[in-house]
Amino acid sequence: MRNYSKEENSWMMYDWANSAYSVIITTAVFPLYYKSVATNAGVGLADSTAYLGYTVAIATFILAMIGPILGTIADYQGMKKKFFLFFFATGTMATASLALVPTDKWLPLLIIYTLTAVSFHGANIFYDAFLVDVTTEKRMNMISSRGFGLGYIGSTIPFIISIAIIILAGAGTIPLSTSAASRIAFVITAVWWLVFTIPMVRHVHQIHAIDREPRLLAGSFRRLGNTFKEIRNYRAVFLFLLAYFFYIDGVGTIISMSTAYGTDLGIGSTSLLIILFVTQVVAAPFAVLYGKLAQRFTGKKMLYVGIFVYMIVCFYAFFMKTTLDFWILAMLVATSQGGIQALSRSYFAKLVPKEKSNEFFGFYNIFGKFASVMGPLLVAMTAQLTGSSAYGVFSLVILFIIGIIVLKFVPEPAAQMDETVS
Repeated sequence: MRNYSKEENSWMMYDWANSAYSVIITTAVFPLYYKSVATNAGVGLADSTAYLGYTVAIATFILAMIGPILGTIADYQGMKKKFFLFFFATGTMATASLALVPTDKWLPLLIIYTLTAVSFHGANIFYDAFLVDVTTEKRMNMISSRGFGLGYIGSTIPFIISIAIIILAGAGTIPLSTSAASRIAFVITAVWWLVFTIPMVRHVHQIHAIDREPRLLAGSFRRLGNTFKEIRNYRAVFLFLLAYFFYIDGVGTIISMSTAYGTDLGIGSTSLLIILFVTQVVAAPFAVLYGKLAQRFTGKKMLYVGIFVYMIVCFYAFFMKTTLDFWILAMLVATSQGGIQALSRSYFAKLVPKEKSNEFFGFYNIFGKFASVMGPLLVAMTAQLTGSSAYGVFSLVILFIIGIIVLKFVPEPAAQMDETVS
């Protein structure tokens, strides 16, 4: 990565570091491990999926409540790094602690998982906001997309190690139970996350900031209140957040609930793990491709493409019955999940005032996380009411339709800058 600065490389490496959590804890090993623990405890398939959905909703609600407040405080000089380090440290410790929960205790497992999720996403608020500090506006799409690409590549390494241990344990090749192998995967995730965050800690620093006040907390609440009043003046920001609220809800829900849904369809855990591994490999070049295409066709047009692909995913998921269907669905998701998240991050970073990046990314988090409350709840309640997870996934298409309609009214960042100058 010789064409990138030390700060850009260090920032992108955090995607490499924390993506192990995304694939092993959020998407693959933990949901399967939790489902097995809950099933052994006598919890029904639909109910265990619903409880996981409720847990994701609770975690995202907590973060939505604290995100803007912490983001506002973090805009003061020297505070962004401190908040990032707190959530990062808490997240790695909590993730390792998942391995210590007794194998017959599904509720404590979900409680610890909630702490890991809050910490992981909390650290990401400040990580995302650091984008304005490490690169120029012209390079944001490229740096953000390449970060996601690195994340997909990096996550495959601990994922391969983890699924190899789990598969070998299941086959009796190594003297471990599948449960013990899964718990080892949680420790591997925490260690990977910890080690590869070191470049970010050493080389990325806050550049755009607000001077400190004598009473930081009181000043932060005052600034937060002013931003609530002023956000209507940032027309592009407000419209983008509204569109983002809907379409990212569907994206996040599909990511967090995919393995639980696959389990309900009767797809074996080994097949699910292999499919998810290939998804990570395929997603890496597509995330970078989205960034390059955004340089040519604009980020907004590429967001349209990503949302449309996810609408196809929702329709296809409703009729999915076989492992082959799940393969096709996973590859469709792989083409767009990194691109849509990366371009959303860089698109928003271009719209907001740089010295208030944490505060505005706090609002970005509010809209994203409140949306993430709605999606899992929608899937959970629909699954319980109908007795089928398929109807819950299908209902997410409504969110994508609303998101793409609202996005149509969001001006391009360059147009918004011209509008502000005029």
